[in-house]
Amino acid sequence: MKTLAFATTLILCQCLGAAAQQQQPGSMYQGQMDRLDGNASKTVDRSEYETFMGTAFGSLDKNKDGSLQSDETVQILTVEQFSLTDANHNGGISRSEFMQRVMADFATADHDRNGNLQ
Repeated sequence: MKTLAFATTLILCQCLGAAAQQQQPGSMYQGQMDRLDGNASKTVDRSEYETFMGTAFGSLDKNKDGSLQSDETVQILTVEQFSLTDANHNGGISRSEFMQRVMADFATADHDRNGNLQ
């Protein structure tokens, strides 16, 4: 099963306009890290990630209805990932559902549990 962390990387690539690169699922390349690292600390903290992903949601929500539909996410989420993120199974991913999922991915990627990604 593809992880949603991989989808997060794809969101980063899409929103940052990054060139496609070979990378491990769930990993970010240095250019992505630099764009998210607002305070130039050489790490991405939870707040920086949350802010970026909130902006990413807005970018993905093409019709600006406050919910992501499958046609808005078809290039970054599999049907299974969409279904898992749509916690209430209403056919759309709310901002809250999206943020819960991506922040859970952040926690998973934060291997040393220090609140930062390096």
